[in-house]
Amino acid sequence: MNIREYLNQQVHTAMQKAGIPAECGAALAPSKKAGFGDYQANGAMAAAKIMKTKPRDLAQLILDQLDLSGVAEKLEIAGPGFINIHLDPTWLAMQTVAVLNNPRLGQAPSATPQNVVVDYSSPNLAKEMHVGHLRSSIIGDALVRTLEFQGHNVIRQNHVGDWGTQFGMLTAELEAALKDGDLDISSFHLADLETFYKASKKHFDEDPAFADLAREYVVKLQSGDERILGLWEAFKDSSLAHCSKIYEQLNVSLKPEDVRGESAYNDDLPKVLRELKEQGLAVESKGAQVVFLEELADKEGNPSPVIIQKQGGGYLYATSDLAALRYRSGALRANRVLYFIDARQSLHMKQVFTLAHKAKFVPASISLEHHAFGTMMGADGTPFKTRSGGTVKLADLLNEAEERAMALIAEKDPDLSEEERVEVAKNVGIGAVKYADLSKTRTNDYIFNWEAMLSFEGNTAPYLQYAYARIQSIFRKAGSNASELTGDIILDSEQERALALKLLQMSEVIEQVAREALPHVLCTYLFEVASLFMKFYEACPILKDGVSIETRNSRLGLAAITAQTLKQGLDLLGIKTMEKM
Repeated sequence: MNIREYLNQQVHTAMQKAGIPAECGAALAPSKKAGFGDYQANGAMAAAKIMKTKPRDLAQLILDQLDLSGVAEKLEIAGPGFINIHLDPTWLAMQTVAVLNNPRLGQAPSATPQNVVVDYSSPNLAKEMHVGHLRSSIIGDALVRTLEFQGHNVIRQNHVGDWGTQFGMLTAELEAALKDGDLDISSFHLADLETFYKASKKHFDEDPAFADLAREYVVKLQSGDERILGLWEAFKDSSLAHCSKIYEQLNVSLKPEDVRGESAYNDDLPKVLRELKEQGLAVESKGAQVVFLEELADKEGNPSPVIIQKQGGGYLYATSDLAALRYRSGALRANRVLYFIDARQSLHMKQVFTLAHKAKFVPASISLEHHAFGTMMGADGTPFKTRSGGTVKLADLLNEAEERAMALIAEKDPDLSEEERVEVAKNVGIGAVKYADLSKTRTNDYIFNWEAMLSFEGNTAPYLQYAYARIQSIFRKAGSNASELTGDIILDSEQERALALKLLQMSEVIEQVAREALPHVLCTYLFEVASLFMKFYEACPILKDGVSIETRNSRLGLAAITAQTLKQGLDLLGIKTMEKM
């Protein structure tokens, strides 16, 4: 149990002893202003409205029942009825010692682990991954890592686009090229696929006969035509190999075995339609099979239409998403399903979730969550593009990040060996791109800026990576190992106390990130930790002459916990740290 949970429990118990209804919470939160304690309980405010009494009087009744002896050095009522809790430095120091060299930083695994399915990345296998896939891939992976750290059973699902009309276009175009002898399928690779996609799309848009042929090939693909399936498999293999390279470079934990694309649900689509019709939910409308959702009606009262099957017999994304939910509920036995898909799909996800529950494809107990995100913008405030206005390939962006970091590292520390420079440049460059994204509130758009993200100052990955490396250099100078530290932690100065308190709040932050799927909360926390460490380091000498052995070891202990926290926190974000920079 973390400090916040413990205090919240104690205050809530005191509230009940004071005669306050159990449904009234303690509303405990870290204090935001210096001098107002470490934590603040605001429950008396809301409870007073219900009980029709004065908040300060109710706060006093709570204090009369609140026993925090040995934990808090001072309790006080502030303002209209806030309860400020000032923690005892001795108690704080004891909690800090317990965290030292604890690989989980004091956080116990979840007592009630869940099966959590996370749907993220999901590129279109007909094309190379582009910058539009970055946010889903790295935000989703940060949540996967965080949930696994908490002890949940996390099942990654890469719901790739590997089915539909576009593959009819591609196989038709590819077969024509094979007949002309322009291509050897055994040497097929993604660069060819990109070219073929553009050519086939142009062909499809401009030639009605080719468009009809492409639609025929879709039917052949769906019916299991051996020759067409072989071409389709070639597309998949080439594209997935490309995706794997990107994931490895990005330090994203998706593996080939996590891929379960649209094609995996092909056989279930007719069953989905049949069951919706049997329940009277799907009805014919202009030749299509449609479900009209009254629950999502517009302002005029018109129900929201969800097309399950098109007039020509083809199925849509909603159909395969419903089939995927049936699989995730039935086969994977999910308790919680998280989707990391951009905000433009918000209505679609609402429709799928509403219909899945209405048709009883999933039980009401499953938490279905769409965690939308904004767009990466260029300096001009429009979606990030190349100078010519084209889509930026993700591989090109990541390679440029490493090149820029290499130039920066060579200038900052010319003493690093070539091997060290390459490793540092990769970790700094990729980390900078990821952190610049993850540190922004997920739901917001943000401006992509190379200079800002690669800066060694401010809330950036290089700043945090350098803070970690700097602590490692302290231990090298001290000639000691963090794992060998024992003894007490002494919190005599305000800087030591502030750092210790912040370090002990790690589990609170992780719980919020896991609950709300907001990685920027962890980024903000890590930046605050690094900033407080710098203040501590300046004010509290560690290795200077005249520092007692007890004080030295105590401060090295705080430095060790800080390093552990930075390393663990950045790892949860999928960002690597280095011993030297």
